[in-house]
Amino acid sequence: MLFNRHKTSLVPADQALPGRAAPGFTLREPHTVLGHPLTGPYPDGFEVADFGLGCFWGAERTFWRLPGVWTTLVGYQGGHTPNPTYEEVCSGLTGHTEAVRVVFDPAAISYERLLKTFWEAHDPTQGNRQGNDVGTQYRSAVYTHSPAQAATATATRDAFQPALTALGLGAITTEIAPAGPFFPAEPYHQQYLSEAKNPNGYCGLGGTGASCPIGVARTDSQG
Repeated sequence: MLFNRHKTSLVPADQALPGRAAPGFTLREPHTVLGHPLTGPYPDGFEVADFGLGCFWGAERTFWRLPGVWTTLVGYQGGHTPNPTYEEVCSGLTGHTEAVRVVFDPAAISYERLLKTFWEAHDPTQGNRQGNDVGTQYRSAVYTHSPAQAATATATRDAFQPALTALGLGAITTEIAPAGPFFPAEPYHQQYLSEAKNPNGYCGLGGTGASCPIGVARTDSQG
């Protein structure tokens, strides 16, 4: 009963699983597609962006295909349990969402462009689900690393809402919050849909067909 109750409602911190002091694995291999390390330190001047948009397998693939992205990795974010396992996250008892960390060169691709991809690659109006994937671990989220990222995320959200409304969809439910701890997922989840791992792998991630009008959403904090 506890499992079912928390699948579609966020677990309170005092009811979350205890987790562990360290993960039971290390990420030694480089990115299967891009060839760069998954974890830092990253090159000077590069920036980090964190997104949750449903099952992280297809979400990660969406971002590693963008020019200017240096590396990507999947993990768990926005919850309470330190170093959770995949099974624990799927129980709904950690509070995390499945997230993608994107390390990018801002001279080659803007954070605003990453947000356009984020908004258009999924349906951000569905709450604690994404299509047939139901649970708090599939909720839509943007975890920001600076006030400028927060302002841009909010501006692009507000710019995208009218396009969704025109399609008869509801209000955006995406969580926009400062980035907390990011716990990398197990090695087998990293670049799961790459040609080297699962060339015929399936992902049901899909957008609404609406276009996010970036450009009208720029903020004074952006150069």
